[in-house]
Amino acid sequence: MRVGVVGAGISGLSLVHALADRDVDVVAFEARDEPGGIMRSRRIDGRVVELGPQRLRLTPSIESMVDELGLRDQLQRGDDDQPLYIYYDGKLRVVPLSVREALTTDLLSPLGKLRILKEPLTDSARPNETVDEFLVRKFGRQAARRYMGPLYSGLYGTDPQDMLVEYSLGRALENAGIDGSILAAIVRRVLSDRETPPICTFENGLGELSERLYEEHADAVSLETPVTEIRAADGGYELLTDDGREVVDEVVVTTPAGTSADLLEPVDSELAATLERFNYNPIGVVFLESSFDGEGIGSLVPSTEDVPISGLTWNASFLDRDGVFTCYIDPGRYPAMPDSSDEELGSVAAQAFERITGAPATPIHVHRWNPGMPAYDRSWTAMDDLELPSSVHLCSNYVGRPGIPGRIRNATRLAEEIAK
Repeated sequence: MRVGVVGAGISGLSLVHALADRDVDVVAFEARDEPGGIMRSRRIDGRVVELGPQRLRLTPSIESMVDELGLRDQLQRGDDDQPLYIYYDGKLRVVPLSVREALTTDLLSPLGKLRILKEPLTDSARPNETVDEFLVRKFGRQAARRYMGPLYSGLYGTDPQDMLVEYSLGRALENAGIDGSILAAIVRRVLSDRETPPICTFENGLGELSERLYEEHADAVSLETPVTEIRAADGGYELLTDDGREVVDEVVVTTPAGTSADLLEPVDSELAATLERFNYNPIGVVFLESSFDGEGIGSLVPSTEDVPISGLTWNASFLDRDGVFTCYIDPGRYPAMPDSSDEELGSVAAQAFERITGAPATPIHVHRWNPGMPAYDRSWTAMDDLELPSSVHLCSNYVGRPGIPGRIRNATRLAEEIAK
């Protein structure tokens, strides 16, 4: 059996790695001149910046991969014991992620805190319920709109009122094994004294993991070789590139939904039409340098605030990255974002940073993701119509978990399925 993988982002690389471990013949193609997809790093003016995710959780599967790839010496742990903030009503306020923070934060009023305690008495998600409706009903308006909604939806750049629970937060809760009261599940977790995997990165950024995976399997991964079309052929599939064609028995597509639709159109036009329905939100990532010395993991900005960014990661604080802060801008917060120059986005980010922290900042780099993050909005009802032809697989964030540990787990599970 020969498996063809389209895309060498973290999903594709993890899949190649897992298939090779199972002695499966695999070949992969990547359009870019470097591997990693969303998980790539840069060194700008001597400072490490992350184009995509800013850190990982050192889960057992990732720790195992780190050791397999000989990256233990490059591993760096972040400081988990720092607060996360919400910028609300013109002030940074601590997000209550612990009992102590829940008692001391001024983000919620006393009544707002008491309202959270009613959550175990509420029902599970209802049909066609939005994330906003669900969180308000479960935890009350204050908790839902001041921090729970932004905490979940900020990553995707979508308003919680446009996200259906069934296709977004509900899937995350299911993956976490939560069926019933969320608050009760949190209490059980605290009482179990189970440790949360620590935050981690690498000396030269998360891109080190992508680069090492590629180096380990360089003979199976072709960079700068975009697949232009996928066709059915002799009980398998042909992957067409400018260099020729590759015949495989199984094909795995790891690209964003729109790209996947174009590639799979010759195989299944109905599948392609379904894939075209999934929405993505473009995201601008602005890296800032500042002498701000506040301690924290970052700060989220609810959509109720008149600030044109969705949040900041304080890399300088919890990851000890010299003076680096990362700012996120999406069209929902700054409608002109897609057409703005890098200089304009840098200025918007620096002004927002100073407003939030009180400290000046200088833009050092701008990166754009388009397509950016899966929107997980109402277009995700397309999941109900997603039917794949035999021996065609999708392994990407829009059909699985969006986080890096989740993508690696999805790739490993798929490799096990294919190998059988």
